[in-house]
Amino acid sequence: MSLRLGYGSNGFGDHRLDDALAVIADLGYEGVALTLDHPHLDPFAPDASARTAAIARRLADLGLAVVVETGARYLLDPWRKHEPTLVSDTGRDLRVELLRRAVRIGAELGAEAVSFWSGILPEGVPDAVGWDRLTAGTAEVLAEAGRYGVVCAFEPEPGMFAATLTDVAELRRRLGDPDRLRVTVDVGHLVCNEPLPAADCVRRTGPLIANVQLDDMRPGVHEHLEFGAGEIDLPGVLGALIDTGYRGLASVELPRHGHAAPLVAARSLAALRAALARAEAVRAAARVPAGAAPPPARGRTAPQNPPTRNGGGR
Repeated sequence: MSLRLGYGSNGFGDHRLDDALAVIADLGYEGVALTLDHPHLDPFAPDASARTAAIARRLADLGLAVVVETGARYLLDPWRKHEPTLVSDTGRDLRVELLRRAVRIGAELGAEAVSFWSGILPEGVPDAVGWDRLTAGTAEVLAEAGRYGVVCAFEPEPGMFAATLTDVAELRRRLGDPDRLRVTVDVGHLVCNEPLPAADCVRRTGPLIANVQLDDMRPGVHEHLEFGAGEIDLPGVLGALIDTGYRGLASVELPRHGHAAPLVAARSLAALRAALARAEAVRAAARVPAGAAPPPARGRTAPQNPPTRNGGGR
């Protein structure tokens, strides 16, 4: 079994969505991680329902699967990035409403998951209050997801209140380990922010993974990089996903590379295919009985262009 690869629409912010979807499909990706935002699909726009129906038809025409992402920077507040959140002092109800709309849009699109995160706890607010806010808001979103049959995937985000996989496990525990609340794994975040090697994190999270974001990073630095510019063991991480039996989308997450989106998307797909070939070759070799001839060597992928570094975080 191999992985189904997608690309994030937030990496095509300078493209019309119809054009971005066509480029993503033409390159050979099998899906898209669609961020709800004003350039592509504003969930608060008067024509959001009609726009959603049109996008569903476009996705079907192109044969693209979809997950819904909700990390738009200034959708809810033109002055404050990502605000308000599920743990803000005020405005949490607006964030919940966005996520409820995301669930309904996800249902209309046939999305495999709707992904969201906690936000940054305001300075001076006790952790106990943060947990109360996060648990209450997430419970409201899960209730909506239950009505529409949608899977939610919570993403631990470096620098936010729920920053690690351990935090996500705690949130699930507080909510009673609901089956509908699963995990978004950004493999770059595993390098940046987790104590264990990325592949080990993937294996430990295993069947709870409902959404995967792909990028490179360095330890302690939340900067989304092209593959090869950071320290991710890409064949190892992809191999771990295969080992867990993950069947969802694994989508490239490079939100600050829109200035060269088609080129970056093409380079990323080439890097991913080469890493998958290496991961699968390792597994094939491991299945060869002692003394048997090794499997035939695969063709080598042509060297990649030097990766472009541009920006950090989201």
